[in-house]
Amino acid sequence: MKYQVLFCSLFAFCLLFGQSSSYAQTSVTIPIESKDYALILQTDADQRLGITHFGKRLSDAAEYAGIKALYKHNDGNAGIYNNVYTPSGSWSLVEPALQIIHADGNTSTELRYVSHRKEMLANQVSQTSVLLRDPVYATEVTLYFKVYPQNNVFEQWSEIKNAEKGNIRLGKYASANLYFMGSDYYLRHYHGTWAGEMKPEETRLPFGIHTLDSKLGARANLYQPPTFMLSFDQPATENSGKVLLANLAWSGNFKIDFEMDSYHNLRLIAGINPHASEYQLAAGQSFKTPALIYAYGENGIGEVSRNLHSWARNFRVLDGKGSRLTLLNNWEATYFDFDEKKLVGLFAGAKKLGVDLFLLDDGWFGNKYPRNGDVAGLGDWQENVKKLPHGIGYLVEEASKAGVKFGIWVEPEMVNPKSELYEKHPDWVIRQPERPEHYFRNQLVLDLSNPEVQDFVFGILDKLFTQNPDIAFIKWDCNAVIYNAHSAYLEKQKMPQTHLYVDYVNGLYSVLERLRKKYPVVPMMLCSGGGGRVDYGALKYFTEFWVSDNTDPLERIFQQWEYSYYYPAITHCAHITDWSKVGIKFRTDVAMMGKMGYDIVVDHLKPEELEFSQQAIKNYQSISDLIWHGDLYRLVSPWQNPIASSMFVSPQKDRAIVFNYVVSNRYENTFSTAPIKLQGLDPVKKYRLTELNVFPGTRSSINATTVYSGDLLMTVGFNPSLSLRRTSVLVEVKEVR
Repeated sequence: MKYQVLFCSLFAFCLLFGQSSSYAQTSVTIPIESKDYALILQTDADQRLGITHFGKRLSDAAEYAGIKALYKHNDGNAGIYNNVYTPSGSWSLVEPALQIIHADGNTSTELRYVSHRKEMLANQVSQTSVLLRDPVYATEVTLYFKVYPQNNVFEQWSEIKNAEKGNIRLGKYASANLYFMGSDYYLRHYHGTWAGEMKPEETRLPFGIHTLDSKLGARANLYQPPTFMLSFDQPATENSGKVLLANLAWSGNFKIDFEMDSYHNLRLIAGINPHASEYQLAAGQSFKTPALIYAYGENGIGEVSRNLHSWARNFRVLDGKGSRLTLLNNWEATYFDFDEKKLVGLFAGAKKLGVDLFLLDDGWFGNKYPRNGDVAGLGDWQENVKKLPHGIGYLVEEASKAGVKFGIWVEPEMVNPKSELYEKHPDWVIRQPERPEHYFRNQLVLDLSNPEVQDFVFGILDKLFTQNPDIAFIKWDCNAVIYNAHSAYLEKQKMPQTHLYVDYVNGLYSVLERLRKKYPVVPMMLCSGGGGRVDYGALKYFTEFWVSDNTDPLERIFQQWEYSYYYPAITHCAHITDWSKVGIKFRTDVAMMGKMGYDIVVDHLKPEELEFSQQAIKNYQSISDLIWHGDLYRLVSPWQNPIASSMFVSPQKDRAIVFNYVVSNRYENTFSTAPIKLQGLDPVKKYRLTELNVFPGTRSSINATTVYSGDLLMTVGFNPSLSLRRTSVLVEVKEVR
């Protein structure tokens, strides 16, 4: 039997089937609809709110009310396990979404439907709020469902209010509690570490609970991101299958549970990790959870992914519909070993190369404890007078004279124990006062739950911008995790230490809100020792993110492939570096698939490499709008094939860019014989193919005069003639008019 994917319990309605009409009169149905799909909530006889449908939208909305009658099961617990926000300690024995210790110490909670409200926001976006209340303790939970109809994207969060007279404690406070019914569920999730981010695993979910989580505090995505893909009944492919792509928009500890029962019903609960994070609410106070963002579709991963990209560019990523700067970074060229003269010399190379901006990385600050390595100086944000006797302002001016903009690296959330900041303000540091300090990259984390620390962190950036208003770019790094979690500020305020993990992230967001209010348009890169902090909570404030410190282009093909499911290419920082000894053409072609940049010494390039790079930047400028704002089609996966191929197509289907790479160096030629079928073109239009980034002294094997129909290119395909001697081929597809 083929099951329809539903957010409901297989046994949720047996007691309801055949009941009297009085129930039908009191039942409330709440449709939450996108363009193609609908999430349906409905009350039962006890006014508990359940999820009765998630799937294709019905043409007649009146029929949603009758779905419950189509499901029966011989189980005495029917009608409760499809709950939309499962409380703990009362009727439910499954994993809760909400756990409360009430003012009198009672640990049981019940939630009954009170009311709901739907409002239309800008751009056809709708927001439905549903009020639930405990009939004994008057605790209130408001569930929010924000729908972006054209993209089939849902954003869901909760707000918990203490309406009691005394303090309550939240043991668990999930953002979303979803329910699915299917024959099987396949979870694509990720693990990794520094320089090895986004390694995928696909798991057929077993009975019981499967958990994705982080307890790192900061740089929380280092080993696992709050990002996943869920396929229903069978693993989804690029062009077929029912699939949900999701991200918890939270830059701290997270917990995502998948609980499958004996009837193949799956409950998904996602939110802040409650580990060591019990949260106290005084009377009248509320707690707002971060949003779970998910896109759903029934025509394969590609369509859902493109919808999520469009949503991100239009509604979430800072300046998602804008442009980006190409840059030359000094990090891999100099590391900490630089001075003013050396940097000014690199400006000329940036101009000669043709990039927009020069980025000064780590090592420019600290005097008592100079930042000449990663062991000292972090936290002392004054220019190092030996390295930069004329200050940052001089570098900004010299870069401008050279014809490029200037950007700078900061890591404002962290401190080295060997620093003036640590000496002056040990109370600003997250540390257990009675235990030995434990360091990650020789540093500790500042306590952003403290408003004084928030002011300090904001002041670092504010001072840079105030003194140097022409700074055009910020790289914001975050390299450490939280050990020995303890806040001197919370202790002084007589607040529970269990607030720290949550208040740290909210403190970070508060700083970023202030920064963006005062400096709304300055581009900022979200970096965290690589991809250790990539989520849609942070990307509200950043224009892009650093994919990984691993810039080997072969590794980047796989990393960028996985990130591309969830984040549009305009957010992927991809640099040409000397990590790998493959030719500069391969390195450049891979970097072009995102927001391209450089980490090289331009004067070390051979003449033909410089000539190639200068032309490649011009090519990139001509096609970057397609990459940043076009529709992505993944054609050939590097995981199952010796080659990788993907393409970006303009909304008008008049242009496309196709990237093709050899990802295996085994001696085999089978990949060079089969055409690659393109996607996303107009079958009736005519197209001409031209190879870009042809290295000086070589010739393209692609005939730029031949005209193809879109139908042929998508049905039969074209052959980029990849081989072990021709490992990267970039092809522009243009409509012939």
